[in-house]
Parts: sequence; C-alpha cells; structure tokens
Amino acid sequence: MSPAGSPSAPLVLASASPRRLELLRQVGIEPDRVAPADLDETPLKKETPRLLALRLAREKARAAAAAAPGCFVLAADTVVSVGLRVLPKAETEAEARACLALLSGRNHKVGTAVAVIGPDGREASRLAETRVTFKRLTDQETAAYLASGEWRGKAGGYAVQGIAGGFVIQLVGSYSGVVGLPLYETQCLLQGLGWRP
Repeated sequence: MSPAGSPSAPLVLASASPRRLELLRQVGIEPDRVAPADLDETPLKKETPRLLALRLAREKARAAAAAAPGCFVLAADTVVSVGLRVLPKAETEAEARACLALLSGRNHKVGTAVAVIGPDGREASRLAETRVTFKRLTDQETAAYLASGEWRGKAGGYAVQGIAGGFVIQLVGSYSGVVGLPLYETQCLLQGLGWRP
C-alpha cells in the first residue's frame, strides 16, 4: 500500500471498451494507460456464465499484468445469459437478431466480473449479477434496432445505455454492471488492494 500522501502505482485498464473507460471517468478514476488483453473467450465445457465471466476477467488481468510489472491492473468481462446459455458478443446481424428473439419478453442475467491485480501481485475479483427483463419486441422494433447497428460487438446483442434502454421493463442489480463495469465493486477492489487516486 502507498504511504499516506504518496501517489499509487500506475493503473492499467485491460480493456478496449470505451464504455468501461467512460464509467471509470464518471467516478473520477483515470487509468494511466489502456492495454487490452486479447483472449479466446470460448466457454469451457460445463462452465456456468458466472464462472466464465470471472475466469475471463482474471485471465485478462493476468495477461495485462505480465506486461505491466509494478502496476495496478483492472480487467472486466461481461456475460449475458438466459439460464445456462451464454449469448455471444454479436458480430453479425443474424447473431443480434437471434439474441433479441431470445431476450424478447423474458428475464435474462448480465454478469460482469471485475479483477484487479496489485503491483505486489495480489489479486482480487468480484462478480456483479443483474437481472434484466425485456418487453416483448415487435418485428418493427427489432428491425429498427438492427438497422441502428448499436448491437455490434455487444454481449447479448444490445447496449442498455442506448436505444435498447427502451426495451427494459425492470433491472434489478447494477446498472453500470450491465453497461460493462460495476462501479461500486470496482472501487472496493481497487481500494482493497491499496490503489488511491
């Protein structure tokens, strides 16, 4: 831990997501650098959505920490699931359409895991799980959303902070976690390992 009054070691954000950077800035946290970790995100056999999110966040943090000795490293991973079925990060319109069809008129879970590694090598991680209920989508709403392109690269094929926010009937849990980074949990992990602004 840094002595009182001295600055912390640099903070590295191991994510290419502009939303995660915006969320950190929202609470006054400015990473010293952004160094995304590129991993194979395929679920392991019989891996639950919760365990998948935690594993990927930890692996991203470890990969980034190996290239950033003496730094704090923050990584996260968001998994959207219906039951035990993990929805993809939609890259094609067909994938996004399938996600929306599955989410329409039902509950799903969004789990975002956060992992932090301190400059001394200590690790900590937490998962924020949120239950989201979508309205039943009409064909016109689905077509308009697909035409917007907002779904591209988003877990579950939607972004709650955009047009799809109008599809949400109920959200129980962390709104910032659904966007991509649960801020309360993130701050607790960073402070717990001794990071200070």
